[in-house]
Formats: sequence, C-alpha cells, structure tokens
Amino acid sequence: MNSRRLESFSDGVFAVAMTVLVFDLLPIGKDAATAHGLTYVLLSAWPQYAAYAISFLTIGIMWLNHHTMAAHLRQVDRGLLLLNLLLLIGVVALPFPTALVAGHLNQGTPGAAKVATVTYGLVMIVISIAFGSMWLYLTSHQATLARGGRLELPRHARLRFTGGLWGYVIGTAAAFWSAAAGLVIYALLAVYYVFENLPTPSAEEEEGAADGR
Repeated sequence: MNSRRLESFSDGVFAVAMTVLVFDLLPIGKDAATAHGLTYVLLSAWPQYAAYAISFLTIGIMWLNHHTMAAHLRQVDRGLLLLNLLLLIGVVALPFPTALVAGHLNQGTPGAAKVATVTYGLVMIVISIAFGSMWLYLTSHQATLARGGRLELPRHARLRFTGGLWGYVIGTAAAFWSAAAGLVIYALLAVYYVFENLPTPSAEEEEGAADGR
C-alpha cells in the first residue's frame, strides 16, 4: 500500500485529537457570576490550561515526528498499519486522561490527582511503545519499506527515539508519589521530543512523500 494513505488518515486523527482537547476549556467561566468574579475563576482554572498545553504540545510533536517517519516510507505493509493503529488508539484516548488531570489536580483529593496523573502516564506509555515499535519495524524492514531501500541513521538514533518510553515510565512512577512531579516529567518529555531524534528526510524523500510516490 502507498504510504500516503497512512499519513493522510493519521493526520486526520491527530487533528481531531488536538481539537477535542479544547472542549475541556469551554465551561470555564460560565458560572463565574454565581460565586466569584470571572478573574478569580479564570486564574483558578490553571490545571485545565496546563493539561491542555502539555497534551496539545505532546500530540503536535507526535504529529511532527510521524510526518518525519512517513517521509522515509516508500510503502507500508500490514504490520506497520497495525502498529500505526495502536499509536492512534493512544492519541485519540489522550483527551480522556487530560480531562481527568484538569478536573482533579487542584479540586479533587490528592489521591484522585495521583490516579489521574498515573492514568495519563499509562496512556503515554502505550503511545511511546507504539511509536517506538513503528520506528523499529521500519528500520528492520527498510529494504522493503524505506525509500531507496535503506535509511541513513545517525548514531544512537534508535536509542534516542525509544528512550522517551523510559521517561514516561519514570513519570508514571513519580505520579504515585506526587501528581505535580509526574506532570513536570511529562512536560519535559514533550520538550525532549521537540528536538529531532529521527533522521531528517532528504529533499527527494520529502518530494516523493508529497507526490505519493
């Protein structure tokens, strides 16, 4: 199958997941006149803003890395499509733990905040496993899937790209102790993935991906 179909379908899923994140912000301020002023309500909703920002940045960076990976593909097979579906399961599910964190970080009990943050971490672990598995699958099948039949891999590229998984494991473990500590680690991991951990596609690969060749 042509890799363009995989990328187009995935782009739509990423876009929907990023859009759904904003729904948790819409109720903020609606009942401000009944108890407190609007300024107080807006400022006290900082967990919603933080959860939204972390998740939006995380999904956005995943989309960037997914595009980089797809640009290296000449075609896809059933195994890669299944791994991509596993990735998208996690991406679509991410707004759920985001809403949990937003709702319980400063309004629920400390135990509820920890459970919400751990749930967030577990979803990110699934996403990291799927993303890392896709990249490892591509590198192990590059003769049939990669453009030109091979990838120019920087030294330690596999380790750098899959290393974030252990970061999410650490963040999830830290969330059992402190919800705030878990969120800080998740935010730092989003920054980590801003930097290119995958080889940059060549101009020929980008042109081929755009043309669907």
